[in-house]
Order: sequence, then C-alpha cells, then structure tokens
Amino acid sequence: MIIVGLTGGIGSGKTTVLKMFQALEIDCYIADIEAKKLMNSSKKIRKAMIEEFGDDAYNDIGLNKKYIAKIVFENPEKLKKLNKIVHPRVNKHFKKFAKNATSIYVIYENAILFESKGHKKCDFIITVTAPIDVRIERILARDTTTKVDILNRMKNQLSDEEKIVKSDFIINNIDLIETQKDVVKIHSVILQKIKEVH
Repeated sequence: MIIVGLTGGIGSGKTTVLKMFQALEIDCYIADIEAKKLMNSSKKIRKAMIEEFGDDAYNDIGLNKKYIAKIVFENPEKLKKLNKIVHPRVNKHFKKFAKNATSIYVIYENAILFESKGHKKCDFIITVTAPIDVRIERILARDTTTKVDILNRMKNQLSDEEKIVKSDFIINNIDLIETQKDVVKIHSVILQKIKEVH
C-alpha cells in the first residue's frame, strides 16, 4: 500500500486538505484523533500515562487533555515521554488500517510527522503551509486558547521551512479554490507514479 504523509503546522488547514482527499475517495488516517481514542481505550496507555503524569492525567470523562497539553507544551522532555508512550501503539494501529484500506493509496495525517519519525513509513509527503498570522487567526477563531499558548505549540513543531525541504508536495493553503486545484494535481501525480511502478 502506498502511504502519503500529510503534515503542516497547527492552523495550516490540514483538515481542509484532508477532506478534499476524502472527497476523491482516498482512505485517510488522522493520527491525532486515533491517538486520543487509543489513550482512552488502551489500558496499557492509561497505566503508562498515569505513571508519567499522575492521577490527574484522566478524569471522569477520560483523558484530561487540557492538563496533559499544559504539561507537554511547556516541557519538551515531557512531550518526548508522551510520544514514547503513544506513538508505538498508533503505528501498530495504522498498519492495520493501511492493510484493510480499499483506496489506491492512503493518507497518513500527522501534525508531527517528522518529529515522530512517521515520515519514514511514507512514500510521498505533502506539507500544508499558511502564513503564521493567518494560522493564529484560524486557531483563535476555532479554539478557546490564547496567542501565547498557540506560539508555545508552534515552538514544539518543526518550522515550515524545515518541513518543505523534506516534502514532495507543498500546498500553500490561503485560497480554497487554489488549494482544491493543488489537491487534484497532487492526486493525479501520485496516481501516475503508482501506475509507473506497477
């Protein structure tokens, strides 16, 4: 199965791009959503999380996301530990997903694709970018957060420049019509490359 990694900084519009690929009937795996599901359903993860972050890591409704986010985005070492607990399980889960996928290729969407070494399993990589002020504006409109928190999260992600160098395709996501055109073009190129190989 051909795996296409999709990444981009917070607020770049990865979800918008992902939906465009889904409309082209491509199976998509969203690492962040699946990781959160696993953090709530896996007894092993739960045990490791409580050992690392204390009893407050979970509350009555499950994973205490705000509590964990505050710790890890202010402490890079804790972020590494969180990734160490969750990523191996997500990888295992993704392999199963890819094996059962029915589309010609699959999209593996991960905001920290390079940081988590997830890019190593990808045949192609797409990076979604947007100017920082646009990204901040989008996040403030979407989430109850502050500019300081957003900038802290951005600090923990590779810069767009670093991602671009390591990517096969770049989508500068400012205008939806242009983004849609880019998605269709990338889709065609990937299909062509798959055809050449097989």
